Amino acid sequence: MKRFGFYLITLVLGLGILTAGCANNDQMNGTNQETNQTGQTNGSNEANEDNNLVIYQNTVYGFNFTLPDSWKGYSIVTEQWEGIAVDGPQSGQVIEMGQLIRIRHPLWTSEQSRQDIPIMIFTLDQWTDLLNEKFSVGAAPMPPSELGRNSRYVLALPARYNYAFPEGFEEVEDILANSPLEATENFK
Repeated sequence: MKRFGFYLITLVLGLGILTAGCANNDQMNGTNQETNQTGQTNGSNEANEDNNLVIYQNTVYGFNFTLPDSWKGYSIVTEQWEGIAVDGPQSGQVIEMGQLIRIRHPLWTSEQSRQDIPIMIFTLDQWTDLLNEKFSVGAAPMPPSELGRNSRYVLALPARYNYAFPEGFEEVEDILANSPLEATENFK
């Protein structure tokens, strides 16, 4: 009977740890800095009056991202992704890191979150290593999807970024279906 109790406690603890580990919807770790777009130093907000579009310009990583007018007033949240070694002596350890930029809808609040548009930034070498399965950036069985690239960086969408189906996920899917990211060579 004691053995059954031990196994039950172990099972409950294991499930609790597993659930907590999966709760982070992109399996991304690192610091989280929220910056209001008006104070952003590495990007700018440009309205296109003809099409009622808003364009986020990022001159650190060289890309533009077109958003519908309903996203006017968006904010940018920056985090870091971590690449975990898949094999070898460093297996299970963080061997790569990079930026994750989240474009956040202006109606997002801590009480009522909405789907962000996450963009992972990889150097060209990191992207090659990721595709060669030297490291992994999440629990999904597939790598992030390439949105665009320039001479320095690959810009990618995390796999399973919307698996929790938060409010606004359909709008984000529609935005992404229109290929909104334009990689540029405009670096500062």
